[in-house]
Amino acid sequence: MSPHPDSALCRDLAADLSAARFRSEALRAMWGVEADDAIGRGLRAPALRAIRERDDALAVLARLLVFGVGQPLTAVDAALPRVGARGLVALGLAAVDADVVAPLAVIRPQSFHDDRGPGEWLLASDLDEIALGGGALAEDHVLGAGGASLTLAGLQLPTPVRTVLDLGTGCGIQALRARRFADRVVATDISRRALRFAELNAALAGATGIETRAGSLFDPVAGEVFDRIVSNPPFVITPRVTGVPAYEYRDGGLVGDALVQQVVAGVGRHLAPGGTAQFLANWETKDGVPGLDRMRAWVEASDVALEAWVIEREELDPIAYAEMWIRDGGTTPGSPEHDRLLDAWLDDFSERGVTAIGFGYVLLRRADGAPRLARYERVTQAIPSEGALGTHLAAVLAAHDRIAPLADAELLALHLRAAPDVTESRHHLPGAADPSVIELRQGGGFGRSVQADPALAALVGACDGELALGQIVAALAQLLETDEDALRAGLLPAVRELVLDGFLAPA
Repeated sequence: MSPHPDSALCRDLAADLSAARFRSEALRAMWGVEADDAIGRGLRAPALRAIRERDDALAVLARLLVFGVGQPLTAVDAALPRVGARGLVALGLAAVDADVVAPLAVIRPQSFHDDRGPGEWLLASDLDEIALGGGALAEDHVLGAGGASLTLAGLQLPTPVRTVLDLGTGCGIQALRARRFADRVVATDISRRALRFAELNAALAGATGIETRAGSLFDPVAGEVFDRIVSNPPFVITPRVTGVPAYEYRDGGLVGDALVQQVVAGVGRHLAPGGTAQFLANWETKDGVPGLDRMRAWVEASDVALEAWVIEREELDPIAYAEMWIRDGGTTPGSPEHDRLLDAWLDDFSERGVTAIGFGYVLLRRADGAPRLARYERVTQAIPSEGALGTHLAAVLAAHDRIAPLADAELLALHLRAAPDVTESRHHLPGAADPSVIELRQGGGFGRSVQADPALAALVGACDGELALGQIVAALAQLLETDEDALRAGLLPAVRELVLDGFLAPA
C-alpha cells in the first residue's frame, strides 16, 4: 500500500509528534544508551523492554511508529489528538482492526547538522527488518534513512544554487537536504511508492519547492539542465538470474556496475556549465583492470567535458560483498536460502571476471573550459566527521579553483592560511636532536596525514595570511641557508597538493 500525502493532515501529524516530543534525543533518553546501541544492530527487544511499563504519548508512538508494534485505538487517539488513528489511516500509514491500530509504515526522526545549523526530519518509509521482526523484505520496499543515504546527505555541497535534481529520491532525504540550499528541487524515482513517501516526508517537514516525477534515470528530465545533481542510485551489483530478489531501492536492473556507467555517461548533459553532480557508487575490478581506472575511463568517455574527484572508501572481495547485500535483504546467514543466493552471486562474479568491488564517493563537475580537476584516490582512514564533508569539499573546490589556473609566479604572490584543524607531530629517535619524521595532521575533512620535511613544515607554520608565499619561501631559504630557486622548486608542488587536501587555502 502506498501513502496518501495530504498537506493538511501531514501538518497536523507533525504538530502532534512535536507535542509528544517525538524526536531523536527524547526517544534515545527514554530507552537508554544500551538499547539504542542494540537498535543499531537490528534488535528492538531491549528498547521495547525499557518502555513496556510506559503508556504516555511518546512511548505509544515509539512502539507504533518506530518499532511497528500495534497499539490500542484509544491510546493512539490520545497520543495524536489532532489526527488520531483515522488520520494515520487516511495517510496510508496505518490500518485499524477492531480496537488495534496496526502500522503500515514507520516514521523515524532523523537529526542532522549542516552549515545552516541543526535540524531534524520525520522520515516515513516501509516497515523494515526491525519493525517486521526479521525476514526478507519486499522487492518494492522503500528504504528509510540508511547509512548510505546519510553519508550522501553529509557530502552534499552547502553552497546556494537555483536548481537541483535528486535522481532516485527514495524516501526523499536527499531532496530535503538539497532544498536547504536550493530554490527548487526535482526528485525522480522509478518507484511511484517511493515518490509518495518523498511527498509525504516533504509535507511533514513543511518543505515546499520539491517536485516529484516518475521515471528511470534521466528520462523524466529530458532536455533539462540543473546546477546540481545528487543521487544515491540503485548501484548494488546483483546477479541477473531467476530466483535472486531485485530490490527497487538498491538494484538498477543492469548487469554488474553498468548502471553507474550510465549515470556517469548521462550526468554531464543535465548539468549547467560549472554544475556539480554527487553520488555514491560501486565499481568492479574486472579482467585485471582496477575499479578506479574503469571509473576514470567512463568519465573521460563522456561527450561533455567533466572534472572528477572520485574517492574509493573501501574494496571488498566477492564473498564479503555478496554476504553484505544478502544480509541487507533480510536473509539469515547459514540458512539454505542464504547459501543459494551466495552461490548465485559468486557464479556471476566468476563468469564476468570480477575480483573486487569498490565503494566510494563521486563528485563530477561540468567543466567551464578545459578540465583541471582529475583526482582518483583511495581514502581508507577513519573520517573525523563524515556528516560535515560537504563543507570540506566545497572549501577545497573553491581553493583549487583559485590556484589551479595560476602559474608559479602568481602562486607565490598569494597569501595562504593554514586550516585551523591542522596540527603538527614530530617524532624523534632516542637522543636525537632533530626529528626523524614530521607529520602534518588534519583534524577535520578526510583526516589526512602528510609527512613533511623541515622546510615544508616551517612553510605551513608560517602561513597565517600575512606574508605572501614568495616572501615565506625567501625567508626560509635564508634561515635554512639553501638556494632559494631550488627550495621554491621543491616546495611549490607540495603547496599545491596541500591546498587540494585542505591543509592550506588562500587567505
